[in-house]
Order: sequence, then structure tokens, then C-alpha cells
Amino acid sequence: MISLELGIGSRVKHKDYKLGVVVQVWADVYDITFIEFGIQQLRKDDPDLDMIDLVSDPEDRVSYSAIEKALRQIILDYSDFHPLTEIGRKWMGGTLVLQPHDRSLQSKEIPIETFFHKIVMVRDRLRLMEQRINASALSTEDKVNLQQYITRIYGSLTTFNVLFDEKADYFVGEKIC
Repeated sequence: MISLELGIGSRVKHKDYKLGVVVQVWADVYDITFIEFGIQQLRKDDPDLDMIDLVSDPEDRVSYSAIEKALRQIILDYSDFHPLTEIGRKWMGGTLVLQPHDRSLQSKEIPIETFFHKIVMVRDRLRLMEQRINASALSTEDKVNLQQYITRIYGSLTTFNVLFDEKADYFVGEKIC
């Protein structure tokens, strides 16, 4: 059993899990990554836990979970990858029918999921464009002008919000006060 407070990076040995490294410190437990067993959460007073190498817990040390959270956000902000956006349940399996005014012309049927995924791609690319504008070397005035155009585009696309399952995925345009 360990009598000292372990910091992130401390190396430990456990009777069942063998060698590991502390990756997160909580009030009464440690998250420890073990070579053969992955991350396990163990009580600080676990009698089978022994310290091999103590790393004190300085205030500026960053935890594994904080690094993971930051990396996830960077990937979302600066790549074309976005989490899966779900179509509203009532639209699943539906069909979008485009019927010309002239009934002698043939209508076009598109699976609504195909149309929905195209709309999501437009939204995600607009978000990426927004992030790249913000990170660019453009003047503040140019950034603001481009942001206003993007906001107007979002506003033009709000009609498609009816297709989304989650309100958080909606297009949001300019708010008029």
C-alpha cells in the first residue's frame, strides 16, 4: 500500500495488473494505465498497489484526459472530420421527390438520407472555412466581413434544420434583435 500521494506519471506495480503509470489523479482514486490491462481505476488505499517511482504532482502538470480532450478539439476544429450527425427519425427511409411544374417531364427521387448527408457536408465545410478564416492572417475587418457572409449562408440553410435529429446540429443564421 502507498502512503504518499502519487502524481501523474508515477510508476506503480500492482499484484494483479503488474506494471503501470498513473495518468489521472482523482479525490480517492487513480486512473492507471497498465501494459496488459489498459486503464484501470484503483482506490488510493488499494493494499495491492506499490510505488516504483514517485512523481510529485506539480500544479502545471497536464493530465492524460486534459491532453486527450484538447487533441479531440483540435481534430474537430482543424480537419474535415466531424462526428456523425443523425437525421431525424421521422425522415429515415424517406424519399425526396422533385416534381417539375411541367407534368410531362420526369420527376426525380432521391433517398432523403443521401440529400441529408450532402447538407451536412455543406454545413461541416462552412464550419471549417470559418475556422480557417479565424486562424488566417487576414485583417480583422476582412475576417469580420467573411464571417458575416458565412452567417448569411447559415441563415439561408435554416430551412433544412427540420431534417436534423438534434437541435445542436442546426444551421443558425443572423439573429435579429
